[in-house]
Amino acid sequence: MFRRVPGTRAALALALTAPLTLTAPLTLAGRAAATDQYTVTALRFTVRAGGRDCMVDADLYRPVGVDRAHPAPAVLATNGFGGSKSDGSTDAIGKTFAGRGYVGLVYSGLGFGKSGCLISLDDPDIDAAAASGLVDFLAGTRAADDGTRADFVTLDAKGDPRVGTIGGSYGGAVQLATAAVDHRVDALVPMVTWNDLAYSLAPDNAVGGGSVPGAFKWQWTNGFYLMGENQPLTVPGLDPTRIDSLACVHFVSKACALIRTLNSGSYPAKVTADVLGYAHSVSPVSYLKRVEAPTLLVQGQADSLFNLNEATATYRRLTAQGTTAGMIWQSWGHSGGSAAGELDLGRGDLESSYVGRRIAAWFDRYLRGRDVDTGPAFAYYRDWITDPADTYATADQLPALDEKLYLSGDGRLVDDRAKVARGGREYVNRPVPTSHSENSLSGMTGLPDPAPYDTRGTCLGWTGAPLTRATDVVGAPKATLKVVSPAARRTQNSGDAADKLVLFAKLYDLAPDGTQTLVHRLVAPVRVPDVTKSFTVTLPGIVHRYAKGHRLRFVIAASDDAYTGNRGIKPVTVVSSPQDTGVLELPVVAD
Repeated sequence: MFRRVPGTRAALALALTAPLTLTAPLTLAGRAAATDQYTVTALRFTVRAGGRDCMVDADLYRPVGVDRAHPAPAVLATNGFGGSKSDGSTDAIGKTFAGRGYVGLVYSGLGFGKSGCLISLDDPDIDAAAASGLVDFLAGTRAADDGTRADFVTLDAKGDPRVGTIGGSYGGAVQLATAAVDHRVDALVPMVTWNDLAYSLAPDNAVGGGSVPGAFKWQWTNGFYLMGENQPLTVPGLDPTRIDSLACVHFVSKACALIRTLNSGSYPAKVTADVLGYAHSVSPVSYLKRVEAPTLLVQGQADSLFNLNEATATYRRLTAQGTTAGMIWQSWGHSGGSAAGELDLGRGDLESSYVGRRIAAWFDRYLRGRDVDTGPAFAYYRDWITDPADTYATADQLPALDEKLYLSGDGRLVDDRAKVARGGREYVNRPVPTSHSENSLSGMTGLPDPAPYDTRGTCLGWTGAPLTRATDVVGAPKATLKVVSPAARRTQNSGDAADKLVLFAKLYDLAPDGTQTLVHRLVAPVRVPDVTKSFTVTLPGIVHRYAKGHRLRFVIAASDDAYTGNRGIKPVTVVSSPQDTGVLELPVVAD
């Protein structure tokens, strides 16, 4: 089932979120610029989106020799959050694909760069409507504001251009939204993006959770909120459609209501239903059923903002409904993870990386109609392989949860239920966080990030025996738990979801010298649905080799300083017996 595939050298280059310029932006002297491969023309479009007229700032990349008699398929792309058409990674998309003979149309998303209107979090009725207007331009059925028309894009039918999309993070989700409302889109490559913003911003990893906010991811969320809100203060001469009110300057009001509610720490049922309803409505989880175009999902292993579970949920939904889809778990995401041999769009070179070659094949197949191999259903990066030419393994399906360990009352992880010792242990949360996984914005701010830690007495851990062989975990582990907390039981039906117990599950790699590693600093926040019943937790997906002699350590902690935690003091006891104990399930694959 699992195979090795080649890869070669490159470096991280696709900007993920902030306007991180990794290549020099293209300078346009006058209206158009040219190279020996393509011309670049700055265009503006006035599109109708969300009941408003919005100006979209774009650059058109036209390969030399492409004209009405010699049309070419098109690639449409926009920026990550906080960026624009001119940031290093976004304009690199235009350059890269124009150099490969595609017509490129790269634009600043609504509310960014010089484009107008408010930030609406990739709302299908707003952001996707704007993108669909640009598809009209590529179809030749509408002109840019200066009268420019495109009659040189390959057509599938009158008014239907051959067009694919690519982009990361904020520029990833808009592709799925656009494909849901405009079936003229022929191929998608969403990278490091979300499936459900409710999970992304306030994750609840309890299976069946999601009806209430989990633990608010306050660092990531407020970092992006402030990045959006400060634009009218830092960017001169903004289009007036980008300013709403002093209460919510740069976002649509429902987005601001979402942020305010999550920051409030109070989640009464009616308010929660409204804000989560909005978060779902602007997320692929609500409209994937309408996505028909072949979709290659690329997600980062080092990503605490949009973890591997997000792409997995999207992939499973697409394949279940019959939409052609593939999924790659690359090394890098919003939390870093740059590695030799990985995709570097800034270099304009797809052939030098495994992911790049997969993207090239995807577009060759679905935009150019070539009979090429688009690769396996699933591929994943292995950071323990030292040869960049052999870092990816592939499979025809996601690994199964095929290994079980049991939580013994004496703090051991054992491989047989009969080995479980009877016993109970307790932890107590404190008024301030006592565990640390990450400073979420350290990569953007340059602030140091201490190693993960848990304060004694505010967590419980179970440690396995030294491994007799290397063990590769590929996928999302699961844990079934039952906790005792009289204080949480008294408040869990208060009518405010914030009164429910919160805990954080995580999996460490414990080396023989005692050093422990929290893989990619990932944790699984859980808002326990009912402390009188057992519950199952899906941890974030990982790809990690536990070396021979190392030990697995499973921990539940009372808090994490990157998230909001419990309201009030809620002691927790975990009791184990051979007949009734917690179970940890792992997706383990053979080397």
